[in-house]
Amino acid sequence: MTALTLGGALNAALRRALEDDPKVVLMGEDIGTLGGVFRVTDGLQRDFGADRVMDTPLAEAGIVGTAVGLAYRGYRPVVEIQFDGFVFPAFDQLVTQVARLYHRTGGAIRMPITVRIPYGGGIGAVEHHSESPEAYFAHTPGLRVVTCADPQDAHTLLRQAIACDDPVIFFEPKRRYWVKGEVDDVIDGSTAPMHAARVVVPGTDVTLVAYGPLVMTARDVALAAADDGISVEVIDLRSLSPIDLATVEASVRRSGRLVITHEAQQHGGLGAEIAASITERCFFHLEAPPVRVTGFDVPYPAAKLEEHFLPDLDRILDAVDRVLGREHSLTGWRG
Repeated sequence: MTALTLGGALNAALRRALEDDPKVVLMGEDIGTLGGVFRVTDGLQRDFGADRVMDTPLAEAGIVGTAVGLAYRGYRPVVEIQFDGFVFPAFDQLVTQVARLYHRTGGAIRMPITVRIPYGGGIGAVEHHSESPEAYFAHTPGLRVVTCADPQDAHTLLRQAIACDDPVIFFEPKRRYWVKGEVDDVIDGSTAPMHAARVVVPGTDVTLVAYGPLVMTARDVALAAADDGISVEVIDLRSLSPIDLATVEASVRRSGRLVITHEAQQHGGLGAEIAASITERCFFHLEAPPVRVTGFDVPYPAAKLEEHFLPDLDRILDAVDRVLGREHSLTGWRG
């Protein structure tokens, strides 16, 4: 076990992938000499060379298009999109080529491409640097979409994504890059598969579903609710496509109540899909309608306003309160 930041755990996973498979190549803007904007690829070009860790022009469509050609030739490219809002020039490549080639060729062509995208808010960035575009990709058949929440899962999920023969959109919560935790680099039969959700805090009264940057916030919610005698079960989805609905369903059948939180805007978000699916599966077990706590349906605001946009401890506690039929104030719970 080694103590690493989430960013350091991603770096270690990339290093391990480069060591284990000569067909793994990294591509992206400023990932070589600079080591990436968030230093996730720091030192890798020095140790593996510029033909394995490649600095590219500022052209996302060209980067992903080149990755498609490399995948055709048997390579396993790992692409870094520098910021979430920069992925859209490559959107056509991802949803009309990368996602479809396996099916279009009747299984003859695999696209083992991993696209790393730092996403979400909380760092005080300028426009186009704090987006949460995961729903666009989760809506696209042919793409796997995953996101990590802590250093161990960052390391494990990224290695699984690179080893996967399907294209994987790998979302990294940028405001959690500096969170530190213990990391074990062993992946064996006991390791959770890439598509599986996990229960990070067991509970009995309310099921709280989160992913990526809000898993840490959800843990804090569970601690705060416990002080008032409320047992909140926190589920980290990990995989956004496919979604492990079975784990969520099993929890809701016990708790009877569901709260879902994500940073992305509410309309058409993953929270709606989860709420609808669990309502279909657990209608007669629900004691209250599912509640979503999300970003608001506006473009991501300027840095000084993002604390009002992002779901926080109190907004999620208020949702827990509503599904329990209780009142809540900024100063505490009221029965």
